[in-house]
Amino acid sequence: MNSASSRSRTLQAVGALSLAAATALLMTGCGQSSDSASSAATSEAAKVVPQKQTTTPSATAQLTEDQQERKTVLDATKVTFDDAATTATGEVAGGKLVDLDLEGVDDDDNQSPSPTATGSPTGSPSPTGSPSPTGTGSPSASPGADGPVWAAEVAEKDGTIHTVRINAVDGKVIEARVDADQDADDKKQTADRLAQATQTPQQAAKVATEKKKGTVTSVSLEDNEGDGVIWQVDVVGSDWKKTTFDVDAKNDTIVREETDED
Repeated sequence: MNSASSRSRTLQAVGALSLAAATALLMTGCGQSSDSASSAATSEAAKVVPQKQTTTPSATAQLTEDQQERKTVLDATKVTFDDAATTATGEVAGGKLVDLDLEGVDDDDNQSPSPTATGSPTGSPSPTGSPSPTGTGSPSASPGADGPVWAAEVAEKDGTIHTVRINAVDGKVIEARVDADQDADDKKQTADRLAQATQTPQQAAKVATEKKKGTVTSVSLEDNEGDGVIWQVDVVGSDWKKTTFDVDAKNDTIVREETDED
């Protein structure tokens, strides 16, 4: 009887140990399965997040080269058209403004990139319109070293033109000189146009910006194909597109309007 009882107790102990081992293995397996599932989920999430971040385009990525140039120059400009006009005419006694232009915005020499410029496969500058960090971008895509400049032509009563250049950041006059390339016919043409223009460039600019909200970047007194004279006004809107208005210089009516989609 003692031997049988001993064997019974031994078998019970072995059974208990086996059950405990099986339970431990089962719990370990469940833990590993749970940890594996968590790791897999984390890995999948890590794959998804970067993809969402890198496919979001920047706000200026879709701008054309011309729009990028306008944005770059206008972002740096602090002096308004009105203030520049007042400063320019103040440099010439009795002078009247016949032309005022923000350099670097749709200038003829800025219409194409520099032959040595490098950039994206499409030939466009960086999204902000500024030169690349390596300096290989077109220099025309940003203001000069001293910032943007207002270039004005102010005429005396006899039509003599004075060129006045104004720093568009601090409003200081950079240069004021008589245009040496004028002849008698040039002066007469300028004087005749001014005599016909009963409306000021500021009035024409106001008419243009009432039609399209934006920043005036150029105003010029031009002949209207033999039918009087006009103030040609360029306005750049919040979309960085430029709209040119031909405003009758006698009655402030808009006779032509054209938007540059570039």
